[in-house]
Amino acid sequence: MKLRIVVLVAGFGGLELTTILSERIGKDIDLILIDQNDSFYFGFSKLDVMFGRRPSNSVKHSYSKIVKPGLRFLHETITAIDPETRCLTTSKGAYKADILVVALGADYNIDATPGLAEGGYEFYSFNGAEQVGKILPAFKTGHAIVGVTSTPFKCPPAPSEAALLLHEYLTRQGVRKDCKISLVIPFTLPIPPSLGSSKALLKAFAEHDINYIPENMVESIDPLRKIAHLDDGTELPFDLFLGIPEHVVPEVVSQSGMTVNGWIQVDKKSLRTRYPKVYAIGDVASVGVPKAGMFAEGAARIAAESIIAELDSDEYSLPYDGKGTCYIEFGQKTVGRVDVDFFSGSSATGIYHEASEAIAAEKANFESSRRERWF
Repeated sequence: MKLRIVVLVAGFGGLELTTILSERIGKDIDLILIDQNDSFYFGFSKLDVMFGRRPSNSVKHSYSKIVKPGLRFLHETITAIDPETRCLTTSKGAYKADILVVALGADYNIDATPGLAEGGYEFYSFNGAEQVGKILPAFKTGHAIVGVTSTPFKCPPAPSEAALLLHEYLTRQGVRKDCKISLVIPFTLPIPPSLGSSKALLKAFAEHDINYIPENMVESIDPLRKIAHLDDGTELPFDLFLGIPEHVVPEVVSQSGMTVNGWIQVDKKSLRTRYPKVYAIGDVASVGVPKAGMFAEGAARIAAESIIAELDSDEYSLPYDGKGTCYIEFGQKTVGRVDVDFFSGSSATGIYHEASEAIAAEKANFESSRRERWF
């Protein structure tokens, strides 16, 4: 009987990991990829949908198109995980893994911020981004707030991108002069590891009259008075609130007993958990890097090599380097890029590449190259 490797689920980390394992040892293993969704989308495409730059159906990629040696995709919902035995149950059955990889990402706890569900909108889920896209045409005057409610949160540049793209959208609609935009963010700088990208964003905020409110988070929303309460006691009236909700592990992970301080702890070198033959990668894991697709992809490569070495009764010696790239939308068809390194030095560093149409094309190529590789 072939060795069974089960991967939960099919995001950046799961897709890259299964692609590598299929390419390298696919014919020798039973590789199972499970996801409750029937399609994948790149996280940054939510902003495209929200601001009407791309229709929803154009950014989704069906898992039914995945055909790789040794790999089976199962469209099922995971209902329980036992990391001790590597057994799991789903909406359609039960499975026992010889090696289990948990890449279930992060969920959103809207109720953690009082009043958010009643008085605002979130745009981090696909459905949330679609909903915002539907109500934006009616926003023609007043104060719009983009506000972070908790840390950590996925894709640190996304709140800044949302504010800049909202400016561009309102300008295109001819109503920008009648609207105020504020960005509430918990950091001193928009991108703490990168002074260059932060300076570029602060300059863009100033040029586009976006009110930058650093070192603050939104504690609660008063939906009746339309007031956002910040954690320093400030009250901000608003007409439109776009929130980044609290991030949590999926409930099935929480119930599994795998978490410590809210997330799955892993060995930075191999991405192994404290359970034998159980790995965790991506947003669900706590490894000291941002919760973003590029970092999940990098972790997947190390986990794949570690798994292959383990199968060969060897030890993979090259640790996860904590490096990744984030693209930053500035509007007007320009995109910046920051290359971040979290582990090489005593603190994280980021090299900024100025926003341009050339980097926008590079981002588009990044998307198409992954799509071709994974599907």
